Amino acid sequence: MLVTTKKTLFTLAIAAAVTLVGLRQPAFSQAAQPNWKDRAEFDLYDAITKEAQPAKRLDLLNQWKEKYPTSEFGNVRMQVFAQTYQQQGKCPEAVTAANELLAKDANNLTALNIVMTCIYTIPNPSADQLASAEKAATQTLGNLNTLFDTAKKPANVSDGDWNNAKSGIQLLAQNTLGFVAMNQKNYDKSEAEFTKSLQMNPNQGQISYWLASVILAEKNPAKQSLALWHFARAAAYDGPGAFPSRPQVQAYLDKAYVGYHGSKEGLDQVLVQAKASPFPPSPDWKVKSKVDLAQEDMAKEEEARKANPQLALWKSIKEALTGAEAQKYFEEHMKGAELPAFKGKLIEARPETNPKELVLSITDGTTPDATLKLDAALKGKMDPGAEIEFAGIASGYTASPFMVTFDVEKAKINGWKGVGGAAAPPAKKAAPAHRPVPKK
Repeated sequence: MLVTTKKTLFTLAIAAAVTLVGLRQPAFSQAAQPNWKDRAEFDLYDAITKEAQPAKRLDLLNQWKEKYPTSEFGNVRMQVFAQTYQQQGKCPEAVTAANELLAKDANNLTALNIVMTCIYTIPNPSADQLASAEKAATQTLGNLNTLFDTAKKPANVSDGDWNNAKSGIQLLAQNTLGFVAMNQKNYDKSEAEFTKSLQMNPNQGQISYWLASVILAEKNPAKQSLALWHFARAAAYDGPGAFPSRPQVQAYLDKAYVGYHGSKEGLDQVLVQAKASPFPPSPDWKVKSKVDLAQEDMAKEEEARKANPQLALWKSIKEALTGAEAQKYFEEHMKGAELPAFKGKLIEARPETNPKELVLSITDGTTPDATLKLDAALKGKMDPGAEIEFAGIASGYTASPFMVTFDVEKAKINGWKGVGGAAAPPAKKAAPAHRPVPKK
């Protein structure tokens, strides 16, 4: 299975939350209230707001915390700590700071966003980190209207942008629930959460890929086709939100599809359909497995056997005579034995008129596979393709090209309707042996 890169995860998280950028008021805005301990605290805060480099800002934040541990703006400071850690790529520290803030304000949108986006970039997240991300996602989805109450909308933000931000955070939270469950190996729950996410926004190649992966991890044979569909979606969809590693997914899908179906037959059609839709056209849609196809072949063979037992018997004979012990089979089971009647298409008569030898095709009507040697010539001639039925004694065979030779009595040939040609002259009777007249 493909490995999703850290860069891909981070891109997905940021894409879902990017609409928040510029929409929320800076954390520092709360500091406009005249509650500073002294002028020095305000000057330190002011320097923090103007510092663009995260490392230097972090140093100033630590000075603020050391000099004013009980500042009335402790929540503001903790939020800036979390944001600064995230900007530095120190997501574990950012999550710790955000969780401290959430313990005091469960609906702090900045802190919720940091916890959810950071979980995607932490290598091998711990159980506690996964739990905090799940908690943040659940809190976000359960309080979405509160978080995005129109009264909280900044004056310089349009209603459209505010609603887009709400949709982006909602999608991030929904994806986070699926991502957390996937990392917890709770694949059934992850499948359900990712499915909801695609129903909210179908244009998410990464989610289609993850959904395929968790379905495959469930190891439920009945869902293998569904997994193939979502891999096909991740590989084929190339619009906004497309998976960034589509060629790798395509290569994996090619191998997985052949392994399941037995060939690439039908894969092109699946890719076309999946490109147009994130979900299969119906709940019972499926790709036939090798087992399914084998069962269908067996059913067809059984139907053919019932419809034409003569042909079925001939095919079983041909299979035996082309196997590893073909000669032994012929010697022990066929040579010198009178076999049941068979039907075949006439390929050649030897000679053309009044033949004493016929070549037939029993298997498919075109490939010669039976030669009949008659005890007496047939009358006239027939065009190739006529159906001939016979019963005879097997006298020889060759495996390549496949041919079985039969000794057949003329009387056991049915279907010969020769045209023209003189009847073969009757055999002359032998003159009686001369016997001397006994002497008296």
